[in-house]
Amino acid sequence: MSEDEGIRLQKALAQAGVASRRNAELLIEQGRVEVDGAVVTEFGTRVDPAVSVIRVDGERIPPTSAHVYLVLNKPRGVVTTMSDPQGRSCIADFVQDRTERLFHIGRLDTDTEGLLLLTNHGEFAHRLAHPSYEVSKTYVAEVEGNVKPGTLRRLLDGVQLEDGPAQADTVKEISSIRGRTLIQITLHEGRNRIVRRMFDEIGHPVKRLTRTAVGPVRRGNLHTGDLRELDPKELGQLLDLVDL
Repeated sequence: MSEDEGIRLQKALAQAGVASRRNAELLIEQGRVEVDGAVVTEFGTRVDPAVSVIRVDGERIPPTSAHVYLVLNKPRGVVTTMSDPQGRSCIADFVQDRTERLFHIGRLDTDTEGLLLLTNHGEFAHRLAHPSYEVSKTYVAEVEGNVKPGTLRRLLDGVQLEDGPAQADTVKEISSIRGRTLIQITLHEGRNRIVRRMFDEIGHPVKRLTRTAVGPVRRGNLHTGDLRELDPKELGQLLDLVDL
C-alpha cells in the first residue's frame, strides 16, 4: 500500500474503539499489533480497515462498516421468519425499530428458545450457516426420564437419523430430578430439529430446548425477547471462524 492509500494504523485502532491514538501508538511500539499476520512496530504504517486483518494481542479487531450484527434471545413460541401470513409472532416483531433490512442466520424451531443471530451482511450469514465452517451451537435440553451415562455416550458416538448420522461434540448432564434431566449438548450441525431428533433416537424426548451459545457468542444475562449488538471480540472471533 502506498503512502497515500489507507489510513494510519493508530487511527484505524482508534476508530475501532480499541484505544486512543496515543495509546494505540504504545500498543504498536510494544509489538502487540499485527496486520495481515505480521507484527507492525512503525507508526507510519497505513492500512485499509475494510480489508486488512488487524489484531491486538492476538484478538481480531473487526473493521468499522455499514453492516450490523445482532443477537436476539428468541422466546419460545416465536416463528423464525421475518413475516408470518398466519399472524403469529415472528422475528420482525423484535426488530421493528431497526432501519436495516435484516435477516436471521439459521433457524430455531418455534418451540425452541434462545440465541439467534441477525445481520444485513449476506456473505457473513451464508458462511456462518454453512456446515463446512463447523460453527458450534450449544443447547440446554430438558428431556424426559433419567438418562444413564451409557445412553449419553451414544450421542457422542453418533446416532443414525432418517437423513443420516448425527453426532454431538460434547454432552454433559447438568441435573436430574423427578423424571426430568437437564443436559447441555454442543454440536456443529444445523439440520432441522436435529437436537430433538437425536434425543428421540435415544429414547428421551425433549420437553424444553434452549440454545445458549453460537460459537463464541453466549446468552449471558440477555433476557428473553431482548436484542443486543455483537461486541467487537465476539464479532472478531466469528469473522475468523468463517474466514472473512
